[in-house]
Amino acid sequence: MRDRRLLVLIFSATAILVFGVYGVVASSGAVETSPSPRPAPAGDAGDAETPEPRATVTRAGNTPSPVPSSPPPNLVTFIPVTPTPPAGPETVAANYLNAWQAGDLTGMAGMVVDPPADFDVRHRGFDADLRVSSLSLTPGDLRLKGEETAELSFRGVRAVNGLGDWPFDSVLRLEQRFGVWKVRWSPETMHPSLRNGGKLRLKETEVRRPATLTREGDPFPRDSKAGHYFDGLSNTAVDLKLVEEPSGQVVLASPQAASGTRTTISQPVQAAAARALDGVEQPAAIVAVDVQTAQVRAVADTLGGKEAFNGLYPPGSTFKVVTAAALLRGGLTPDSPVACPAAYTIPNGRSFSDSDGIDHGAVPLTTAFALSCNTTFAQQAYERLRDDRLRAEAADRFGFREKPGLSSCRIQPYGSPDQLGSDAIGQNSVQASPLCMAEVAAAVASGVWRPAILTEESPGDSPAPVPLDEGVAAGLRTMMGAVVTQGTASQAGLPPGTAGKTGTAEVANGGDHAWFIGYRDSLAFAVFVRHGGAGGKVAAPIAARFLNAL
Repeated sequence: MRDRRLLVLIFSATAILVFGVYGVVASSGAVETSPSPRPAPAGDAGDAETPEPRATVTRAGNTPSPVPSSPPPNLVTFIPVTPTPPAGPETVAANYLNAWQAGDLTGMAGMVVDPPADFDVRHRGFDADLRVSSLSLTPGDLRLKGEETAELSFRGVRAVNGLGDWPFDSVLRLEQRFGVWKVRWSPETMHPSLRNGGKLRLKETEVRRPATLTREGDPFPRDSKAGHYFDGLSNTAVDLKLVEEPSGQVVLASPQAASGTRTTISQPVQAAAARALDGVEQPAAIVAVDVQTAQVRAVADTLGGKEAFNGLYPPGSTFKVVTAAALLRGGLTPDSPVACPAAYTIPNGRSFSDSDGIDHGAVPLTTAFALSCNTTFAQQAYERLRDDRLRAEAADRFGFREKPGLSSCRIQPYGSPDQLGSDAIGQNSVQASPLCMAEVAAAVASGVWRPAILTEESPGDSPAPVPLDEGVAAGLRTMMGAVVTQGTASQAGLPPGTAGKTGTAEVANGGDHAWFIGYRDSLAFAVFVRHGGAGGKVAAPIAARFLNAL
């Protein structure tokens, strides 16, 4: 019995000891969190911030003691981040229009509520189908329609190739989704005409439209070879319209070209010039002007561009008209005897020769001109025109200078006797367009040099007419007549009453250029065949076809 009581006593003591140890251990690990007040910022005493929690430790039998304020080592301190508020409708609308104007379709789609899968395809296709080359957008006023919807009116201007500027007005609708403003896109956002399945498309139609007319009020002849110089000669034009479907309303149309504009071109003269070039394999041109007014009556051109007016080519022996004028002004007459040897060498300089290789001896100046003796004109220029009279004659009396107008031609001061001799036969620095040489022929025929024109009256900045000396003009007419009756153009089939001058111009690359200039009745003309060969054999027969067709 006593042993039994002893065991109970031992068990009780052990239990008391165990529970006591457990209580001490548990009490030493207990932690409480109590708030620690933070002082409010100066001036905001009435709006103190929420106190931050502060850790304290409570031990059994003791008052709580504060934990040190510095964090334990190796712990991360988190700084609170204030979230950026979502953009308002004004900002979203402005960003969308800016992206649209810049062509940033990906950026646009990111600002749209549930964009269609073909969002970028629709935009690109719209611009491509309607030939839109640029877009500018100007925002209007934003109107809030409620707490979650808004509208922004805007004006756009698209540039459409062939039609010009195309203005339109539309509306950008916005709505708030989950606190974020976005664009509620629909096809009419691109253009109001696309509302309810509407479409826009370009229509091209070839229509008959009155073309540029001749001076008689008639259409130009077919295949007139004057297309580089005048618009609408085919009597047709492409009418371009931007049409709304299904209504058929024309949203934008191409400007209507002026119709029925008359020119100085003569229908029969233009037809004769164009037909004279039919079958000519090399690029060529015929230009005809009225002798008294210098109005252009025909221009048939297969050279390309407007080369008949402003192309520059060495005129070859056709320039001997100008050289002969300087010699006549210097005292020679058409009957003055001059040497026409097969070859001539400028003292201490270069040699010149004639294409026929014949020594014709002493002949009248008219004969040397008709035979186109290079040797004669090189020698006479060296002996009589070394005081710069050749350049002065060309520039002052025949338009070989920088000037306003339709034609182009030029000559530079010579630097040596060799260059002067070459200039005298239309080589070296001498260059002219076919129209410039037609002006030379017209000056001989009328006795007055005038710049060619395409209007009834000369423009205000047109160079003034320059009268030739009567004796010089008369002598040149005699000499140019001899070219046709007994000279290098006598076998070309030119009709009676024609006077002119052949020319064969040497060029560095390719064959010689063929020229023939002249006049008959009220017309002066120039025929030019690029790399065509000899003027008397190629250009003069073309001139004959032209004149015989009138």
